[in-house]
Amino acid sequence: MLDAVVVGAGPNGLTAAVELARRGHSVAVFEARSTVGGGARTEELTLPGFRHDPCSAAHPLGINSPAFRALPLERYGLEWLHAELPMAHPFLDGSAAVLSRSVGETAASFGPRDAGAYRRLIEPFVPKWDALVRDFMALPLTALPRDPVTLARFGLAGLPPSTWLMRRFRDDRARALFAGLVAHVIAPLGGLATGAVGMVFALAAHARGWPVARGGSQSISDALAAHLRDLGGAVHTDYEVKRLDDLPPARAYVFDTSPTALARIAGLGRAYEGYRYGASVFKIDYALDGPVPWTAKEARAAGTVQVAASSREVATALRAASREGKAPDPPFLITVQPSVVDPTRAPEGKHVFWAYGHVPNGWEGDLTDAVERQLERFAPGFRDRVLARATAGPPQLAERNANYVGGDIACGAASGLQLMLRPKLTLSPYRTPHPAIFLCSSATPPGPGVHGMSGHNAAKAVWRRLREAS
Repeated sequence: MLDAVVVGAGPNGLTAAVELARRGHSVAVFEARSTVGGGARTEELTLPGFRHDPCSAAHPLGINSPAFRALPLERYGLEWLHAELPMAHPFLDGSAAVLSRSVGETAASFGPRDAGAYRRLIEPFVPKWDALVRDFMALPLTALPRDPVTLARFGLAGLPPSTWLMRRFRDDRARALFAGLVAHVIAPLGGLATGAVGMVFALAAHARGWPVARGGSQSISDALAAHLRDLGGAVHTDYEVKRLDDLPPARAYVFDTSPTALARIAGLGRAYEGYRYGASVFKIDYALDGPVPWTAKEARAAGTVQVAASSREVATALRAASREGKAPDPPFLITVQPSVVDPTRAPEGKHVFWAYGHVPNGWEGDLTDAVERQLERFAPGFRDRVLARATAGPPQLAERNANYVGGDIACGAASGLQLMLRPKLTLSPYRTPHPAIFLCSSATPPGPGVHGMSGHNAAKAVWRRLREAS
């Protein structure tokens, strides 16, 4: 009998398996698709030689993850590559605000009226980032806080809605960039703790940047899987699990799936009937004949580019997709241009680029024209660079990854109490009504992103179960 079986080979499932195997437990992972990866994959979606990331591409939480940093993933081929700027937010006048590794450079890009406000908000936390991120990503109650005072100060600043926090800024340059940071979790700007979301993404950039993985996000998943195999674990692909009886006997079962899929497979009935899924995205992967012709020079040097003319435009787009049930026009776009720093992603002189805008859960329309009209506002001539495109709306995203219910790439709405208390109000979010069954997906704290911390935290709960049962 195995000690643990993990269902789903996304970053969280693989991290949970690695953590268990590191402690001498026998572990096997079962993945429905032909390759490991979940939200961290790389595929030729458009033309031969153009390697795209179907979901996550830039990894501020990955390089800062305490779980990943404790593992020898570089030994298995993972290499982080940094663009000159982690992120830029261009404006229609050809200027841009930037998120730089330097707090000072970032503050200066907001202009003199807001530079001091940004420094006062962010600088106190930069020297204590490692302790803060460990405490923040290990909550709730998987470990005692290492720096409770800093965590409390961060909570006082970040727990209110981001709209409150942004009142510190007098001009819209800072507000627009910060609103875009919050939008990465597809949460309305006025929600509880959305200020903390923006602060975490900003601090992550100042601490270690917003890199891409050389060769694509698949490198992260492949490194985790290779490390697991070296520890004696097994990975089985092309193995769809429809019920618990499809799996071999084990002392514990760990699911890197949506809560509703777990309930269906494990026969847990209505255990997660109150869990909410949020808005989706419409994503386009591009093969380009050259770099994106951004008007703002800062955007040409950035790995990630946020695209909206103002903070109001960001807020309006999020509200339309999350609350009004319609596709925004113009959409707020999050874009990543990996080949700015990684030439292995495309043939010589060519580029890969992706962009997504937010749409309602399950939306079946086509946002391509709206996306490209928005890009043309900030990068005139963009359409002339397009060699090929691959589009994916909510139905296609859900088909590629069963965790994306209705196309929700966050595996659950990151709004209200569910932003922090996932998948339900409990002190043991990784445990389920069955004592031998656990949940480790991004439906559990600390939530969405390629960081493995949900798997790391769930593994702790599994260790306790195995110790109690031995």
